[in-house]
Amino acid sequence: MAPQPVVTGLSPKEGPPGTRVIIRGEFLGTRVQDLIGLKICGSDCLLSAEWKSPNKIIARTGPAKGKGDIIVTTLSGGVGTSTVQFRAYHETIGPLKESAVWIEESPSQNFAWGRRTLAQSGLTQEDPLGLSIEGNEQKIPEDLRDLFPDACGDLSQENFSPSWFLLENHLATSFEDLKAGLAYLKRKVESQKEGQLSFLKSNAGSVIDQLDTLMNIRDKLQEDVKLHGNEPLNILEASIENSITESQKIFTDVLVRKEKADSTRSVLFALSRHKFLFCLPNSVDRRAKAGEYDIVVNDYSRAKNLFGKTEIPIFRKVLEEVDQRILSIRKQLHEKVVKMPQSVEQQKKLIKALTSLELQQSGTPIGDKLRNIDPAWDAIEARAKYLEATFRQTFEQHANKDPGGQEKSKNRDRDSSQAPSRVNFCEELCDIAASQLPDLWRLGQLYFTGELRGPHDPKPGDFKRMILNAIEKYCVYLRLAILIAADQRALRQSSGLAWPIGSASATHQFLPWIPQCLRYTRIAYATLITLDLPSEALDIIQKLIDEVRLFCFSIIFKRATDRCKKLGSQETWEMGVEDYPGATLLPAALEALLVETLDEVQSVCMQPESREGNLLEPQSDGQREVSTRLQEFLSAFSGVIEELAFHSHDEETPTHNVSQLLGFPNAQQPDSVAGGAGATVTWEQRMLCCLANYAYCNKSFFPKIGDIFVRYGYPLPTLAIETARYTVNQLFTNLLEEYVEHKGDPLVGTIEPSMYLGRFQWDHEMEIGQLRPYAHECCDNLVGVYSEIYSISPALLRPILESIVQTISEELARLMSCVQRFSFTGAIQAHVDIRLLRDALEGYVNETAKNYFMEALEAINPPLSAEQKRKADEILERVKGNMRLQLLCFGVKDP
Repeated sequence: MAPQPVVTGLSPKEGPPGTRVIIRGEFLGTRVQDLIGLKICGSDCLLSAEWKSPNKIIARTGPAKGKGDIIVTTLSGGVGTSTVQFRAYHETIGPLKESAVWIEESPSQNFAWGRRTLAQSGLTQEDPLGLSIEGNEQKIPEDLRDLFPDACGDLSQENFSPSWFLLENHLATSFEDLKAGLAYLKRKVESQKEGQLSFLKSNAGSVIDQLDTLMNIRDKLQEDVKLHGNEPLNILEASIENSITESQKIFTDVLVRKEKADSTRSVLFALSRHKFLFCLPNSVDRRAKAGEYDIVVNDYSRAKNLFGKTEIPIFRKVLEEVDQRILSIRKQLHEKVVKMPQSVEQQKKLIKALTSLELQQSGTPIGDKLRNIDPAWDAIEARAKYLEATFRQTFEQHANKDPGGQEKSKNRDRDSSQAPSRVNFCEELCDIAASQLPDLWRLGQLYFTGELRGPHDPKPGDFKRMILNAIEKYCVYLRLAILIAADQRALRQSSGLAWPIGSASATHQFLPWIPQCLRYTRIAYATLITLDLPSEALDIIQKLIDEVRLFCFSIIFKRATDRCKKLGSQETWEMGVEDYPGATLLPAALEALLVETLDEVQSVCMQPESREGNLLEPQSDGQREVSTRLQEFLSAFSGVIEELAFHSHDEETPTHNVSQLLGFPNAQQPDSVAGGAGATVTWEQRMLCCLANYAYCNKSFFPKIGDIFVRYGYPLPTLAIETARYTVNQLFTNLLEEYVEHKGDPLVGTIEPSMYLGRFQWDHEMEIGQLRPYAHECCDNLVGVYSEIYSISPALLRPILESIVQTISEELARLMSCVQRFSFTGAIQAHVDIRLLRDALEGYVNETAKNYFMEALEAINPPLSAEQKRKADEILERVKGNMRLQLLCFGVKDP
């Protein structure tokens, strides 16, 4: 690293800011880029520094005062030191010094600057002591201005101080030299005193010429006395007097002409000087017509400042005329201020001009004529009234366009893509609110901050009511147009307005556009939020948005409910639920419809935006609406399943055969429920699929719906799900009873005819060893029912077969109780038939059926003996072996 820079020399050592100084020293940098800092008296002078060599730098001083070091900083050596100091001072302002003010010259200055040559005296002046100043570079360390505050060392100044001069120029001069210098100064003064005699000696010829001239004048005077006498002055005096008289006449005439010229010139000068005032009336009118009101204000203010207190009649007359013109302009300005439509900037410009003119004319009789007018407040009221009028005009314009007749409705039905008049009204109204309400608010803020308010007191309460009233009107119009399903009687009574009732098709056409209307309202609301409006005003719009959001939710779910009601026409009877055989794809279609609906609802209305409330608060209208719409949705789905079941039954009206021996009901059995093109779905299969759908919904689908709602951020709709579950259970019971009645009544109805077929009697002896035909037929019919149910939904076997078996057991108990007496073999046969049916159907026998079977066995009279029981057991075992396939269907193990 290089040594630190050292400053050892400086020339000059003092001066004002901007002085060019030469700095000498050592290690002042190896190149230009090495110099990175230069401070003189603490002022940064690097910008003006010129690096010459490692020992020399040239720079100009900065705005400093007093003594200070010269610090050089280099990249190679760092911050340096200084052995010398520079004294910075501010120059005294003189006659030739540039200055922002006029400096009066003193007599001494006049003498000093006026008598000297242009050469700088400080450089050419010789030392008055005749001593050399070489070697006297040493200066006194103190500032001489501090020692001699009222003196200076300049010989040409009045406040010259010898002490300052000696300290400044001869600090190092010895006393002997000063004594010699004093002797030199004395000799120089004495030589100036002897200068008069030497002057005469050197100019003797000139003096003799002057004496000759005087002698010639004397001779001429004597000759004139001989010619004109001793008193030539009398003639001369008379001539002079005559000349004076003639000149006086001439001068008087000149003075008169001069006075006339001066008066004319004065008049012309006055006209030229006050041309501004005399041209002001026409200028004011011309500027006002051109709309240059700021120039009118400036000219009028200037005239009032210049001539407002004048007593000159002509000036006062002109000012009165100007006041009348300004009063007329004020009236015109006020009319323009309240004239709508116009921008806020234009109103602001007019209000400022009107306020300025009012302040200029205040206190005068003419100005008091419009004293009670507050232009800023009038502009606010005019803009508020215009806003309300625009709202009403837009409402009436679009309300009259709404189709009320049949012809217009038909035309609109042809083009459903065209937005209804209500939608266009909402869009235009929201645009008006988003553009004009901010203008009204900004104008009010300018008024209350004092920028536009004149001498009148503000009216904050009135302005707040004005804003609230405008927003309430805006929300009322939107409610009339959007909330078509709400009770608008209160709105009609409060506003006196009503949207014309159109056709049902036009109203139905408007429903899909409600989300678009909500979007328009939200865009306008977002614009108004940025204005920092009062919370009361924003709450009014927020309440409307929440109502529209809830109505939009309701409309979307109603559309989904309508689509749900049409799912029955899309039923393909294809079973696609793995964990619940028999259930079709109908619940999956419902789930997809529900997810699609919730997606739409979430994106359109349920997701709250800036400063919007949560519609799903506990015990809120939104939560109740969600529960209600979900109940309607699920109820519609239950109705779809019910319609698929019962409506199909009404269409098919199947006929039941009395006995299986003559054929099984609806013998045409397809291989699958939806077995390809042209496959027929029987009524029994539809009923079983519907029952399976009900059971699947009750068991798995309804809890899944709750999870879907929770996933979308909704509270668990327990009430809606439980209500739907209750409805499904009721419909399941009804369908189950219908199916059991459809399958059980024909089956039970064949028991008694088959039992007594061929005039059979229980009290007659008979050949035993196998089942009676009626028992076989019961088993076969139940196997047919079992296989039909099992092929569709095995989960429905128990609820259906239990009811049918209970009916069969009840019928057997009734038939057995009607027999008066059994023969020996008849008792065994009846015992075997009843026990076989009971054991075969054991898996589907409830307590009631058990009691009926026991009642049927107990009805055998007389009771079986031990021999009869043994015989019955043998026959029963043999029959079970022969009927093992039928028994296996019911889950009975191989005997």
